[in-house]
Amino acid sequence: MPILTLPRIGPAERALYREEGYFILEGAIGAEDLALLRAECAKAVASRDAELDRLGVDTEGLTHRGKRYFVRQPSLVSPELLRFFLGETMAACARATVGPEAFAFYEQYVVKCGEQGMRFGWHQDGGYVKSFNPCPYVTCWCALDDVSEANGTAYILPFSRAGTRELVDHVRDPENNDMVGYHGDDPGIPVVGPAGTIAVFSSTTFHRSGANTTPKPRRAYVAQYSPQVIRKADGTALHRSEPILRGGARVADQVLS
Repeated sequence: MPILTLPRIGPAERALYREEGYFILEGAIGAEDLALLRAECAKAVASRDAELDRLGVDTEGLTHRGKRYFVRQPSLVSPELLRFFLGETMAACARATVGPEAFAFYEQYVVKCGEQGMRFGWHQDGGYVKSFNPCPYVTCWCALDDVSEANGTAYILPFSRAGTRELVDHVRDPENNDMVGYHGDDPGIPVVGPAGTIAVFSSTTFHRSGANTTPKPRRAYVAQYSPQVIRKADGTALHRSEPILRGGARVADQVLS
């Protein structure tokens, strides 16, 4: 049985999240989980290409074939990935941020292809669902490769440098379909670290990513959790609603059994 190593999230990380909207955990994902995430990523990109073929297009939403891929909700077709999405590592991140009651909200793969991977504009994750007036939630951006400024890593803009911790209106960039909410010149703080690094940030924290100028792809798995189920006007869940924490204790085993 593999040894489970949980990310170390202490008072300093919790305070940074409260005050500036983020913290970074270097190398927090173990080798076995990384192997799983990478294998499922390859399947997810292949399925996205097949969908583009079916539609007869090279661009659909934020995905641009051979350059940048967004694959939504991959754990819906992968029980192994679901176990990570609702697992101990992600539960620890949710507990430190949204609190003792937490629900799965959304997940996706984001892949930037080698020497083709496009940049991604400044945005708050909540900007993509602002019309639903969501409660603040947390994003766990999990690097599946060593990340650097050269291969298109994420950049984070702390609350104090963004000038706000509130959700703002975004506008769509017609060139790449990105929603953009920050138009200043602050470059942000790059997430630099080994594969398995997790950048944890609020849905109201601005972030972006650069282009991948290296020969190899830059892969990330993104998982999001909310303190309550985020619902549409008709009362149904906007995306996901599986519980991951109740009273601070992980309850995902009940969902997976």
